[in-house]
Amino acid sequence: MLEKLRVKRKEVAESRASRGHGKAVESDTLYDNGAKILSSKNKIAEELYIENRVKRGLRNANGTGVVVGLTHIGEVCGYDKDEKGNKIPKEGKLYYRGYDVEDLVNNVILENRFGFEETAFLLMMGSLPSRKELALFNEILGNHRELPNGFARDMILTAPSNNIMNKLGRSVLALYSFDDNPDDISVSNVLRQSMQLMGYFPAIICYAYQAKRSYYDNDSLHLHPPIKELSTSENILRMLRPTGEFTDLEAKLLDICMMLHAEHGGGNNSSFTTHLVSSTGTDTYSAIAAAVGSLKGPKHGGANIAVINMLNDIRSNVKDITKASALDDYLVKILKGEANDRTGLVYGLGHAIYTKSDPRAKILKDMAKKLAESKDKIDDFLLCDYIEKNTPRLFAEVHGKEVNMPANVDLYSGFVYDALDIPNDVATPLFATARLAGWSAHRLEELVNGGKLMRPAYNTVQEKQDYVSMADRKTTLL
Repeated sequence: MLEKLRVKRKEVAESRASRGHGKAVESDTLYDNGAKILSSKNKIAEELYIENRVKRGLRNANGTGVVVGLTHIGEVCGYDKDEKGNKIPKEGKLYYRGYDVEDLVNNVILENRFGFEETAFLLMMGSLPSRKELALFNEILGNHRELPNGFARDMILTAPSNNIMNKLGRSVLALYSFDDNPDDISVSNVLRQSMQLMGYFPAIICYAYQAKRSYYDNDSLHLHPPIKELSTSENILRMLRPTGEFTDLEAKLLDICMMLHAEHGGGNNSSFTTHLVSSTGTDTYSAIAAAVGSLKGPKHGGANIAVINMLNDIRSNVKDITKASALDDYLVKILKGEANDRTGLVYGLGHAIYTKSDPRAKILKDMAKKLAESKDKIDDFLLCDYIEKNTPRLFAEVHGKEVNMPANVDLYSGFVYDALDIPNDVATPLFATARLAGWSAHRLEELVNGGKLMRPAYNTVQEKQDYVSMADRKTTLL
């Protein structure tokens, strides 16, 4: 099927090229010249933002977020404030429905069980489940592990994408057509839709990845059916890997990653997107697809991939990653914008809210060390540890100032994904699969408490102009 699709697309592309070469050249000119002019016409002077008191990025002058709502669901604590509103750094804390996420994870580890489904229940329902409630929740998810009949063939294999987040967003929208009651935004119906999507997501991202491998990379196509009795993390590893094999440690470590990615307050871009779009009264599929689109952006959901790429770059360019002086030299090059992607950024460090520590990174670091020991990757783990401990010192040397640069969740989740042989293509979709729990909770909260269409204001700075007739206009773009 995928080979026939590949041939057909090539024939269509060749046919279009032969029919419209001249028009294509003219179109390119319009695009290129239009881009230059638009870059000039759309540019807004920095002083106008100050003059109009615009809080760019919905941030206050001290970097804190503008308060636009209230929530029961998640709380991110990274600093205190003095009487003047200045930040006072402190150890970071993350709470789900008032529960310290470290307590949630530590108890799951203590009892040697999976915790993501329990975490999703907590976020969506507002309380920790009893044994009976969790069993029913898992049964509902299990009953929706398999995609609707024909969906994988018609929506994923027939139209593969080179980007799994793109395919995930399109698949979520397509599921609207498989729902007998898609537009009902009552809490009970949205709860049903949210749980069904939670069941479907692992198969969507894994099948989308397999289709991408086959169509774009010319690799073998491996499609393993999900197993309803397995956890979310077990099903993901089973469907991702050619053999379908995984260890208990691998599955439980991925499970913890998903617990830590499930929610991060209502102000992160994709959760805010969920609130924003839900305030219009639209359907669940449109709201969640919008959140997927938000997370796809590299400024939001792509940081774990950037960490993996950075670690690979360091290993490729530093002959001995156990040698401190060699690492220092290369990290300095990265900070100066002379190495890796030349942005001057060391990925996996620093956070908009956490100032001294990211509690998610602390938890993952302990688990990552166990994984490193089991897979003979201790040097790679120590590389992350070295980056965490020494980059702030090197940053101060390069830039002449000290800043808070705690390890964030991406540093060690990037290492974990790499150690679990999870492809880069799937790193952000995994994030989305976990964050779906938070998005669903925020959508339900908006529907319960909303009623107001969100509509922020933009001040216009465009000067008024007199109309020019067609006969008097000049061609400026071609």
